[in-house]
Amino acid sequence: MSLEEGEYVELMVTRSKVGLILLWVMVLIVMALLGIVFAIAIGSLTRTRAINAQTMAYFWLFAACISVIIMGIGLAASKVYLGNKLFITNKRLFYYKVDSLFTKSVNVIDLSRIEDVSFKQNGILDHMFSIGTIRMSTVGDETTYTFKYVDTPKDEMDLIAHLVHNQKAK
Repeated sequence: MSLEEGEYVELMVTRSKVGLILLWVMVLIVMALLGIVFAIAIGSLTRTRAINAQTMAYFWLFAACISVIIMGIGLAASKVYLGNKLFITNKRLFYYKVDSLFTKSVNVIDLSRIEDVSFKQNGILDHMFSIGTIRMSTVGDETTYTFKYVDTPKDEMDLIAHLVHNQKAK
């Protein structure tokens, strides 16, 4: 992000840590379910004596590989989740959007082009943890930018709307 002369960052918005915690809870649930399935399979094969020590070693190696893959998916998802950022300066808005490990984009929008700023909270979790989605639409091409999983979205929306109003007043 390169700022112009006299431009400074007023606000940096990142995604809520609640989403990251929920992501890792899901990873742990999948790992636990996988462990239960493997334990049942090992128990069943051991009781019937259909498995020898070498096959058991391969089975545990397979289980370890699957676990590493699941953890890798969790790490990749965390990197994508945390890669999304919104910087608001006194003149512009910088939206760093990461959709996957290999899909990224940056949108730079003049604050004077922003026509509408709003937020929404859907569901009990959004209200319980005070997270939500900020939505900004621009004049002209009528593009809408959404930034999901924001802590205190109403406060962030109010500050963005204030900055937009100040820029338009100049």
